[in-house]
Amino acid sequence: MTDSRTRPTGSEPEFVAERFTVSDALDGARADAAVAAWTGLSRSAAAQLCADDRVLFKGRPVAKSHRVETSETYAVEVPVPEDPTRIAPQHVADLQLVHVTPSYVVVDKPAGVAAHPSPGWKGPTVVGALAGAGVSISTSGAPERQGIVHRLDVGTSGLMVVARNENAYTVLKRAFKERTVTKVYHTVVQGIPDPLKGTIDAPIGRHPGHEWRFAVLEDGRDSITHYEVLEAFGRASLVEVHLETGRTHQIRVHFSALKHACAGDLTYGADPALSAGLGLTRQWLHAKRLGFAHPETGEYVEYESAYPADLAFAVETLRDGGPQL
Repeated sequence: MTDSRTRPTGSEPEFVAERFTVSDALDGARADAAVAAWTGLSRSAAAQLCADDRVLFKGRPVAKSHRVETSETYAVEVPVPEDPTRIAPQHVADLQLVHVTPSYVVVDKPAGVAAHPSPGWKGPTVVGALAGAGVSISTSGAPERQGIVHRLDVGTSGLMVVARNENAYTVLKRAFKERTVTKVYHTVVQGIPDPLKGTIDAPIGRHPGHEWRFAVLEDGRDSITHYEVLEAFGRASLVEVHLETGRTHQIRVHFSALKHACAGDLTYGADPALSAGLGLTRQWLHAKRLGFAHPETGEYVEYESAYPADLAFAVETLRDGGPQL
C-alpha cells in the first residue's frame, strides 16, 4: 500500500513510500533480495536503498544483509520511474529562436538536441528549450510531441518550425504531408557523386539487422532526394539537397547507398580517418533553408541558417586542401 510521503521533485529523484509484508516464500531472505522481489528493482539498486536508509522496519533503517521474517511489514521508499514524455523546461545555450510569431516559432537547433522527449533519451530537447524560454506551443499531438510537425535527427543541426496554436499545427502538418514545404539541406559527402546533379529515388525502411538504422529496401517507403554538388574537393564534396519526402535518416541512407556517406556519419559507413581529420564528431548535415506558407496569412515565408562552427571548420579544412591523412 502506498502512502502520501514523497521527496521534493526537481533534479533529485522522487520517491514514494510503500509497505510490504514478508510472505512465506521470502522468509529468511536478505533485505536487499526481498526489496528487489517486492519492487522489481535490481539487487544492487535495492541494496542502495538500504544504504540510503530508505528501507525501514519498525521505523528503523535496516542493512542490506538484514534477514526478513514471515509476516513482518517493511516501509520502502521506492523511486518513481521517470516519465519519458515529461517536458522539463531547459536552457539550451546554442539553440536560437530565429523567428517567434503567435502561430509558430522557427528555431535553429544545434547538434546534440532532440526534437522532443523519448524513452532512452536523457539530453536536451527543442520542446524543453522552448518551455525554458517561456515560448508556449500547441497542445496537439502526443504529449511529448506537442507542436512538433517535423523533426531533425539529434546529430543534425539547423532549422525547425514548431506550431504554437491548434490552427498552425493543423496547417503546417498538412503542408509537410502534402510536400509543399521547402526543405533545403547542405551536407558534405565523401568522394564526388556522379552525376554532379541528380535524383535519388530509392525506398527506405528499417534495417533488418540493426534496430536504430535504416536502409534502402525493396519494400520500404517511397523516398526521393534531389541533390546538386556545390563544391568538389576531391576526397569530399559540399552538396545541396532538396527533400521531396521526409523519411527518417533519408539523406544519410541515400548517400550511404551511393557509397558517398555523409562525412562524420560513422553509423552509415563514413571513413573514421577523414571524419577525425575534419574534426567531426557527428554527421556533416545541416538544415540550411526552410520555407512554407504562413499558417495564418498564406504568405510564403523562408528562413536560412549559417553553418555552425564545427561544420564551417570542416569545409574550410577541405578548401585549404586538408586534411592530411
